[in-house]
Amino acid sequence: MSAAQLETLAILESRVRWLASWTIHNANHVRASDPGDVKVGGHQASCASISTIMTALYFNSLRPQDRVAVKPHAGPNFHAIQYLAGNQTLEKLQNFRGFHGAQSYPSRTKDIDDVDFSTGSVGLGVAQTLFSSLVQDYVQAHGWLKNAPEGRMIALIGDAEMDEGNIYEALLEGWKHGLRNCWWIVDYNRQSLDAVIREGLWEKFESIFRNFGWDVVILKHGCLQEEAFEEPGGDKLQSWINTCPNQLYCALAYQGGAAWRKRLLDELGDQGEVGELINRRSDDELSTLMCNLGGHDMPSLIDAFDRAGTHDRPTLFLCYTVKGFGLPLAGHKDNHAGLMNPKQMHGYRQQLGIREGHEWDKWEAAGQDPASLQSFVDAAPFFAKGSRRYEADTVPVPKYLPRPDTNEKTLSTQMGFGHILHEISKADEELAKKIVTTAPDVTVSTNLGAWVNQRGLFAKEELADTFKAERIPSTFKWSFSPKGQHMELGIAESNLFLMLSALGLSHAINGERLLPIGTVYDPFILRAADQLNYACYQDARFMLVATPSGITLAPEGGAHQSISTPLVGMAQDGLASFEPAFVDELAIIIRFGLDYMQRDGEGDPDERTWLRDQTGGSIYLRLSTRPVEQPLRTFRPEQEQEIVDGAYWLRKPGPNAQIVIAYTGAVAPEAINAAGLMAEDRRDIGLLAITSADRLNAGWTAAQRARDRGMVHAQSHIERLFNDVPDNCSLITVLDGHPATLAWLGAVKGNRIRTLGVEHFGQTGTIADLYRHYSIDTQAIMQAAETISSGGKIRYIKAI
Repeated sequence: MSAAQLETLAILESRVRWLASWTIHNANHVRASDPGDVKVGGHQASCASISTIMTALYFNSLRPQDRVAVKPHAGPNFHAIQYLAGNQTLEKLQNFRGFHGAQSYPSRTKDIDDVDFSTGSVGLGVAQTLFSSLVQDYVQAHGWLKNAPEGRMIALIGDAEMDEGNIYEALLEGWKHGLRNCWWIVDYNRQSLDAVIREGLWEKFESIFRNFGWDVVILKHGCLQEEAFEEPGGDKLQSWINTCPNQLYCALAYQGGAAWRKRLLDELGDQGEVGELINRRSDDELSTLMCNLGGHDMPSLIDAFDRAGTHDRPTLFLCYTVKGFGLPLAGHKDNHAGLMNPKQMHGYRQQLGIREGHEWDKWEAAGQDPASLQSFVDAAPFFAKGSRRYEADTVPVPKYLPRPDTNEKTLSTQMGFGHILHEISKADEELAKKIVTTAPDVTVSTNLGAWVNQRGLFAKEELADTFKAERIPSTFKWSFSPKGQHMELGIAESNLFLMLSALGLSHAINGERLLPIGTVYDPFILRAADQLNYACYQDARFMLVATPSGITLAPEGGAHQSISTPLVGMAQDGLASFEPAFVDELAIIIRFGLDYMQRDGEGDPDERTWLRDQTGGSIYLRLSTRPVEQPLRTFRPEQEQEIVDGAYWLRKPGPNAQIVIAYTGAVAPEAINAAGLMAEDRRDIGLLAITSADRLNAGWTAAQRARDRGMVHAQSHIERLFNDVPDNCSLITVLDGHPATLAWLGAVKGNRIRTLGVEHFGQTGTIADLYRHYSIDTQAIMQAAETISSGGKIRYIKAI
């Protein structure tokens, strides 16, 4: 790289550092009017420490096909870079952290400046890049990259962020799958939120990553330091730097040149060659030398990135930096959330020669012709082709999915899911080709075995089924190939959701739409709730199939039983949750889900349900391992729509109804039995089959908001269903999960309500034992009906 290019990059780095610092200062000291908005966290120091690395990447080393997860606290740097490139507006930058302004942490759904991966929950954006690289390999192996060049998936990481355990879970999975085209660049400023990091941590990083097959590039010294080491006495200076404790180095960086001089002369001596080396430099020059670490040295960074660009091996760059580089906060242990005060900011502005009132000008005080600087930015490979977010065609979904080829009259919804997916797998259609499944070592136990037998496991190279080769009988054909459609994962739910996130963004990242389906044990969703939230926040599209629901895996005890997951399904934005009781309902919901996952429209809600179905999202199916007798029936189109909307009348209440039983999921037999047994003692009983408490509740709250805005005729699906429920009718809700899931139904019309469900950890036993213990069996439903309604005793209630 020429001296002129390096000079231009140095100017750009200075502009990025200034604009990021000014953006944060403006949000905290200028724009904020409410005292509660002031000093919400600076991150000026975090931005400054990584500004050179980001400048080298975005204005030189990145290519259009590369994708980057920017560490959360470097968000202002990212927005500043995109502002210089013309992809971020001044208005949004000035409104940083404000309503509809640039986001504190880069968001691919909230920001306009071409964010590749959302970040914010530390560590997740890092691991996401690994799984996105694996997904790129999947797309490439299936011939869908269409001759487009492979991109690198790059994460910019804070060294303290490396404490996150999910990073190492992902690292192991990457090793298993032969990870390629992945760079993790560590801003090794040796400071975390609350402290200075442990001594020698870099050695642990180097050892761990090399053991997993990564190249490790350590950038500790910049060019100025390397040149000084060649001077007489330079070896002693190098030795001192390499053994200096982290806390001392940070403290001296904060104190500046005079402190550096005193410490060095005290410890190395003030005579001889090393003393002359130190004394040849002024205080400012000495400070510049000692802070010339590899992560702040443009030539060193460019050279390292160029060398790594010649191969596809995963690479860790460990870049030594000073937190707060170039700012008055540099090196201070309190600088994480520290903010430069107005006086300090004024001094920094004067230091850079920026005129007051021109703080937002792109090229103010840059020292080069603005037109040539803009041309340099526009010609950078990363920006040369404009927006890098792809679009992909939707995959056609048939009006009806193939019916399971089974004579079994008693099935669980989990088994039904396996049968439905197996039937899809037999067809040579686009839908079957674009489905990709994944599971954290629970493929067989979540009924994906038949799908995998038909479609195979994915690997970049053919791997034979040894059991088959050895003529050992087996139900499952575990052959791996580049055309396989199941991504097998180890037992780490964190990795499952990050893989689903990566697969579910393939249409935007790789330009090829995939339809990911992941299976997991329902109680273990909570192990990776943050990763699930992260995937939904990014608007990744996938279908999560979780079993067993509730306490129906009774013999396994509380460790394999779930209570709160129905509430997770209701509360999680971007995720439509369903819990059908029967396989025919499930088939309709899966068909809807495969279509819903591909929608990306905009506009007003559907005035039939008040749900924003046109925008689409991900799907969560809470299924059961409990076999139940399957009804023989055919749904009319309007009934199919009601199943998708969230509920339908299995038995419509009469005009004098005293009781309505509303159930969801595996407790359907108990609810149906109770309704039949009470028919002689309670009039016109209604039986409401709820397939999605989530969608019912969302539609109801949306319709209320619409009425608040003057749309007086707005009515949700549950309100229309309840038009047939008398005001004095009592409601009983029951599910194999937390009773709060359906407790809100009493507020729809103001009916009295009893909510039955599970609130405490389960124990071992039969389903009958546990249903009786937690009062969700037939007898408990009838006892609740007798208590909450008039009409005397119900004859079939057994004496306790």
